[in-house]
Amino acid sequence: MMPTKVLVVGGAGYIGGAVTDELMSRGNYDFLVYDNLLYEEVYRKNVNFVFGDVLNTDQLKPHLEWADAVLWLAAIVGDGACTLDPILTTRTNQEAVAWLADNYEGRIIFTSTCSVYGAQSELLDEASPTKPLSLYAGTKLNAEKYLRDKNALVVRLGTLYGVSDLFSRVRFDLVVNYMTAHAFTHQEINVYGGEQYRPLVNVRDVARLLVDGIDESQTGIYNIVQENIRILDLAYKIRNHFPTLTVNTTDMPFEDTRNYRVSSEKVRAAFNFVPIHSIDEAVEELRYLMASKKIKHWADDRYSNERFLKQSLAKEESRSV
Repeated sequence: MMPTKVLVVGGAGYIGGAVTDELMSRGNYDFLVYDNLLYEEVYRKNVNFVFGDVLNTDQLKPHLEWADAVLWLAAIVGDGACTLDPILTTRTNQEAVAWLADNYEGRIIFTSTCSVYGAQSELLDEASPTKPLSLYAGTKLNAEKYLRDKNALVVRLGTLYGVSDLFSRVRFDLVVNYMTAHAFTHQEINVYGGEQYRPLVNVRDVARLLVDGIDESQTGIYNIVQENIRILDLAYKIRNHFPTLTVNTTDMPFEDTRNYRVSSEKVRAAFNFVPIHSIDEAVEELRYLMASKKIKHWADDRYSNERFLKQSLAKEESRSV
């Protein structure tokens, strides 16, 4: 039996690092990474790779014709990052997916976001109303609609955390990773409000589900969340790993107004999915990487989607003047 041919679009990114590890570990996939290396200067992972942009459809189309399944990870990710260039965000997150739906008939695995739910107090499932509060969430929600009648598994991701693989950059603009790094460097964490909930999930658990979905028949929307946790409780959980850590609280509201809890019962039932990676595991791994200087400067712009893209756009504007 020939291995399933998988095109991993955006496979050099944060999720892509864990996805390609998962594909390699299973050994029954012939896969190709298609990526424009938005955040990277090099890609040294020992996998088949094509440098390309999702907006270059002439280049992308032959690879779609080759593939039995497409794992679509490509996107401008994060509220702040998306506002820097709304036109580019809409073209990348939304219009490229519309083109995919019109030009591909195979299996599609698409990563959306639980941010489409916005701020709601009840426990949210896939039938709950969507109330996107940002361009990022809005474009992802619109992209989902293009895939409604396709052989597509749409996975709404909780807030990611953890280390993806040995090659991809760690994102320190994610709440667990950021708070851990701040705790390590400053021995304190500042919590604004703290009552707001976030649905968290480890990036490696996400990768496992996405690869599981390639050979399954389920279609439609599935949330993936490991744990809904208050930000203040998360700070105290991290404090368990840093005995001298001070947690400072303030009633001052944080600029991110999302406050939501998400159910992942549907994905657990349909895929027998059980998360195996924990917040505590991720905190210890990040602490080790910083203590051993394997990550030297976690606050550098390259570890933040918004700051890195802002810097990149500024450089492009200066070249065009």
